[in-house]
Amino acid sequence: MPNLTKILAGVLIVLALLLGILAWTLSRRPPPTTVTAAPQASFAVVVATRVLPAGKPITADELRVQSLPINPNGTFTDPAQLTGRVPNADIGVDSPILETQLASGLAERVEPGERALAVRVDESNAVGNRLRPGNFVDVFFTLKRDGSMGGNGEIDRTQARLLMSKVRVLTFGNATASGDSAGDPNGMVRTAVLAVPVADVDRLMLAESAGRLIFALRNAKDPEVADQSALPAYPGVLKTALRPGAEPLQDSTRAAAGVALDALSGSSGPAGAGARLPPLPSLPSHMPVPATRVTASTNTTKSGIEVIRGGRAETVAW
Repeated sequence: MPNLTKILAGVLIVLALLLGILAWTLSRRPPPTTVTAAPQASFAVVVATRVLPAGKPITADELRVQSLPINPNGTFTDPAQLTGRVPNADIGVDSPILETQLASGLAERVEPGERALAVRVDESNAVGNRLRPGNFVDVFFTLKRDGSMGGNGEIDRTQARLLMSKVRVLTFGNATASGDSAGDPNGMVRTAVLAVPVADVDRLMLAESAGRLIFALRNAKDPEVADQSALPAYPGVLKTALRPGAEPLQDSTRAAAGVALDALSGSSGPAGAGARLPPLPSLPSHMPVPATRVTASTNTTKSGIEVIRGGRAETVAW
């Protein structure tokens, strides 16, 4: 019996030691780390509420702000930044709208009813190459009468006139409205791009090809422009069909009708009936032409003939 008691006591002692060792081991371990899920990032991005067709300005009701887990480069956060912009290609429903999908550059600075037109320039006709994008100019042009064609020329008289008033310069050489470049580094500017009303493109092209353009720099605050209603309408090259009760011709239609050089120069009547300017004054047929006299020279050192033509003496050797 005593031996059994000793054995039980030994077992309890060993068990106590084992429990003590286990407790000490557990106390040495670091506390377990609680793993929590990180909140998912979201970005407010403007997306399309319906298909945005290419070439059509975007309206405010076609846009909404939506939270997305990604934020691509070139997105927008405010629908007001996109109102009026024009997509280059169709944009699908719920698709984020990117800057690369929208028309940009020079086309964005051309107003409705205008066309961007490049014209040749040099230092002498472009204010000494001091034009800058955003300037306004008056476009003058000169036409020279072609005397070699006699009375059959399209231009009756050499002339200089104002062609268009307050035309906006979009680019000048390499300079644009968004950059600081002032053109070619060597100062050799070759072209300027103007914002021209579509109805005036014909006249500008014809004046440039048949004559010479001059750009006169003007103050943007100056409101004075040429009153086109006080000038006769240019007859078109093509006849337009006038329907009863029809609206006035659009600028594009009038541009399609064209303008001829004799009409632009004023050599034809306002109705295109062929009336011409009064001819230049010429020498009357009854006015006698000064006689030409020929006299022999008496100079012994040099032989010749003295020709007197219109009061001017000239000696011709012979």
